[in-house]
Amino acid sequence: MNRTHSRRRGLAPRVARTSAALAAAALVAAGCSGPAEGDGGGTAIDYWLWDANQLPAYQRCAEAFEEQNPDLQVRISQYGWDDYWSKLTAGFVAGAGPDVFTDHLTRYPEFAQRDLLVDLSTLEATADTDPGGFQAGLTDLWTGQDDGLYGMPKDFDTIALFYDRNLVEEAGLSPEDLDGLDWNPEDGGSFEEVIAHLSVDEAGVRGDEEGFDAGNVAVYGMASNGSGGTDGQTQWSWLAASTGWNYTNADVWGTEYHFDDPRVQDSLAWLFGLVDKGFMAPFEEVGTAPNPQQALGSGRAALSANGSWMLGTYANLEGIDLGIASLPSGPVGHPVSMYNGLGDSISAQSPDPEEAARWVAFLGSDDCQRLVGEAGVVFPARPAGTEAAIEAFADRGLDVSPFTDLVDNGYTVFFPVTDNYGEISALVTPIMDEIYIGSRDVGTLTEVNEQVNSILGGG
Repeated sequence: MNRTHSRRRGLAPRVARTSAALAAAALVAAGCSGPAEGDGGGTAIDYWLWDANQLPAYQRCAEAFEEQNPDLQVRISQYGWDDYWSKLTAGFVAGAGPDVFTDHLTRYPEFAQRDLLVDLSTLEATADTDPGGFQAGLTDLWTGQDDGLYGMPKDFDTIALFYDRNLVEEAGLSPEDLDGLDWNPEDGGSFEEVIAHLSVDEAGVRGDEEGFDAGNVAVYGMASNGSGGTDGQTQWSWLAASTGWNYTNADVWGTEYHFDDPRVQDSLAWLFGLVDKGFMAPFEEVGTAPNPQQALGSGRAALSANGSWMLGTYANLEGIDLGIASLPSGPVGHPVSMYNGLGDSISAQSPDPEEAARWVAFLGSDDCQRLVGEAGVVFPARPAGTEAAIEAFADRGLDVSPFTDLVDNGYTVFFPVTDNYGEISALVTPIMDEIYIGSRDVGTLTEVNEQVNSILGGG
C-alpha cells in the first residue's frame, strides 16, 4: 500500500454486496450501515474496504464465511481511498459506519485513542489470536500501547525495483546486471552507475557518457515517486534504512523521531540530487501526484521503485516486458525495505461486536487468506496466503522473490507507528516537497525534527 497514497488507488466508489444484502445497498453506498438484521433474517455485518482489485477475493471470502455461518450475512462496500476515509469519519460522527473495516497504520492509533475501535482480544472469536500464525511482526504493528489488538493482520508489503527488460537490454545490460547492486549516499555505488547508464538525453547520449544534457532528458534512469512525505515508503525509506537508520527510537510506538540523523539527511540529498544530474524527473514535472508506473510504461523512466501492492498495475502495463529486481544493498551489507501491513478493525459502534469478530477471525484465517492469495493482487498476512499469492504471480510469469525474500531474511524496517501521525505528516510533507524542489536544504530537518518531537511529546 507511499502506501498511504500510492497504494490507496484513487478509484471510483463502488459497492459490492452478497446476494442477501441487496435491499440494504442504497444505505451502504451512502456511507451508512443498514439494519442489523439481514434480508434473510440473519445478522448483517457491514464490511468496508478501499481496494477494488481485492474486492472479488473478499466477495469469495464472504460467500465461504456465510456457508459456515448461516446466521450471519456480510455486506461489502468498496470506496476509493479519499472517499473511504471521509465516509468512515462521517460514519463515526453519525454512529452509522461499518461494523468492520480495513484499517491503516497511520489511522488506527488515533482511532484507538478516541475509543473508536474494539480490542480484538476482548471478543470470543478473536481473543486467542496467535501472532505466530502470521508473518513475523505483523501483529506487533497492530498492538496498541495498552497491549490490545486493534487490527487483524490481513496483508503485508515490501519494496522492489520494477523495470522493462526491453529498455534494459537496449542499454546493453541484462536482468542479471540489476541483481546484487550496492548503494551508498556518498557516490551512489553501482546502483547510481546503472541509473546513470539507463538515463538518456534527447540526443541519445547516456548519463554516463560525455556530453549528456541533464536539462533535456528523454529517459530518466529512475522514476520519481514524489518527495515521500513523512515516511517515504517507496521514495527513500529503503535507502535511509539501508544505512542502519530508523524512523524513531522504537520499532513500534516510538517517542522520538530521527530526522536529525545525518544518515537520513544524506540519503535524501543523494536521491533528490539525481534531479540535477538528469537521472530523475524534477518536482515541477511530477508534482504532488507522481505516476511512476506510467513513467515506466511510457518509456519515460527505466527503473521504478514501488510496493508489492502495485504488482498487478505494473503487470498490466502494455508494451513492456516486466522484470522485478531486488533493492540495492546499502551500507549495512544488504537491502532493507519498509515492512507495512493492513489490518481489519471492528468499530466500537458496532451493535454486534461478537458477530463482527467471527467475520474478522475468518478474514485472518488460512481459508480466507488463501482465497485472497490466489487472486494474485497482494501478499496475505498468513504464510499459507503468501504462498498462494507467490504461485498466482508465478502463473503470470512474475518472480516476486525480490519482495518476499526481504521478509524471509528479516531485511525490513517497520512503518512508523506513533501518536499524532496526521499532525506530524502535515508539518513534514511540505518540507520534504521543498527539499525535492531544491528550495530547502536537508540540514533544516534537524530543526524540523525538534518540532516533530514536540508534537509527539505533546500528544
